[in-house]
Amino acid sequence: MIRLLLIVSATLAACQIVTPKEPAIDRLPANNIQTSSGIVQGQSLRSGAETAEAVVSWFDIPYAQPPVGELRWKATRALQSPQRIIVEQEDTACVQKASRYAGSSGEGIVGAEDCLYLDIRAPADFSEKQYPVMFWIHGGGNTTGLKDYYDFTQMVASQDVVVVTTNYRLGALGWFTHPAIQGQQQGMDKTSNFGTLDIVEALKWVQNNIQNFGGDADNVTIFGESAGAHNTFALLASPLSNGLFHKAISQSGYTTSAPLEEAYNRNGVNPLVKRGSWQIVNKLVEKPQSEYSAVDLRERLMAMDARDFIGLYHETEGYDAIPLTTIDSLVIPTEGLLGALGTAKYAKNVPVIAGATKDEVSFWLGLHRYFADTSYIFTKLLPPKITIKNPELFELWVRTRSHAWKLRGVDDALMAMESAGYQNLYAYRFDWDHQESSILIDIPNIIGAAHGTDIAFVTGNYTYGPITSYIYPEGPARDQMGATVMGAWSNFARSANPSVNLPFEWRAFKTASPAYVHLDKDDLLRMDVEQDNIASLLDKIATHNGLTELEKCFIAWESFTNVGDHRLEEYHSWNDGLCNQFDIKAEQRDLDARLIAEYGSIEVL
Repeated sequence: MIRLLLIVSATLAACQIVTPKEPAIDRLPANNIQTSSGIVQGQSLRSGAETAEAVVSWFDIPYAQPPVGELRWKATRALQSPQRIIVEQEDTACVQKASRYAGSSGEGIVGAEDCLYLDIRAPADFSEKQYPVMFWIHGGGNTTGLKDYYDFTQMVASQDVVVVTTNYRLGALGWFTHPAIQGQQQGMDKTSNFGTLDIVEALKWVQNNIQNFGGDADNVTIFGESAGAHNTFALLASPLSNGLFHKAISQSGYTTSAPLEEAYNRNGVNPLVKRGSWQIVNKLVEKPQSEYSAVDLRERLMAMDARDFIGLYHETEGYDAIPLTTIDSLVIPTEGLLGALGTAKYAKNVPVIAGATKDEVSFWLGLHRYFADTSYIFTKLLPPKITIKNPELFELWVRTRSHAWKLRGVDDALMAMESAGYQNLYAYRFDWDHQESSILIDIPNIIGAAHGTDIAFVTGNYTYGPITSYIYPEGPARDQMGATVMGAWSNFARSANPSVNLPFEWRAFKTASPAYVHLDKDDLLRMDVEQDNIASLLDKIATHNGLTELEKCFIAWESFTNVGDHRLEEYHSWNDGLCNQFDIKAEQRDLDARLIAEYGSIEVL
């Protein structure tokens, strides 16, 4: 999504960039707080804006020992250093590929292993109150992103909550399985889920320190979007997070988890896994790995520069094929992520909200050459106009795949939790698409309620790069949606009741009656009940006359293999085995090759 956002931004970059005057920063002695990891200096902005002055912020607080040297690929270590003076860092990004839209600036691979920091924002009267705590887990596929990209100032000022945002190890530094690592480690160090443990340690830090910032340690809500929502599910599934939070919100989450064998993928036994640790380590050695001792391989891995190591995963496209959250029987139980959510002995029995957006996949599809075309209406000195070749096909594909995301990433997870004994479960679909169009791209119909467009209505910080004014045009529709979403989230954090400011009761989700809210403006804000499951959803594809057999199988493949564990048996038996005539991965590669041959790229720009 990040890459496609950059393309859209280039298309609409007629927006004028103005550098605002820097507001004055107040650093009052009363806002200096001692924590278990040091003394941190709070700051507030003197800008004339009430919201800025009503919030105190503390940045770059270390919550764990830096995972460097011998602590690479080991369980997170607590940091006890109460007398140190915490100094704000110039950059706290974990090692990742640079992306303007993930907040990590630069070129190539950026960031450092010393990245386990968190930020806190609290109302200015924090010393006199105990506010609900909302703990944000950023997205980015667990391969990109950082805490600094999210500004919750508006939410803190208007909703009276304390918000914590945190970093955690990313990519193969955060999730890695190889016998040369785990085979020589003991106890929790044998985990594969180092990034998950980072988030657990950050939550432990919050439990020990948040009361000093006006936060109520007995009322902590974890929430996140995309990979952050996936990590929210992982915390709900893991026995290691018991007692660390009291409510959870998943925005566009997913429940994928990989067996250890697939994460290692020796000899490439699973052809769907292109970046198992076995394949990556092959790039570091001259002979077969079996001819090296585990000690030798470990030394090579531990000695390698972190950026160079992550760079191995980006030598070709398809980085998302790396197995991340892993069934290691330590952090993620043997039942797997979804299975653990449905197992009573792991249940946290906390209130949970989960939802997806109406147009989850529109970015990925709307700028793909299979669906989109370009033309130059003025001059080739300006970006081209983007149009959809076959609007009916595009709408059907987006609608089916986005609906499948809700069914697998929301309904399946909530049904599992209900079976484990959870009582207070709520579902939603984010429908807001009241945007402004451009002569170069029909944003409401091509982008709409795309993956990630909901975040701004939670933070109150309406930014989407140079196309912000198109995605979030100022006016009553945006204001009303912001009040609805931010109010529902903060009221849920405060009292476990998301209905407080709604014109109706947000009914609980039940397997027998999977109720959900359409989050939208005016009369479009309403309750509904899900009528489909994956089988019934794909039955509509099976009988659709406007699709080729291959297109039907592409949609089925994407629905069965994304957002959760691969359901290959169901795919192969679907529609009387229609898709067994195709090698779907080979067909995808062939399609990509044809598009590149004709247009020079798979994407429209």
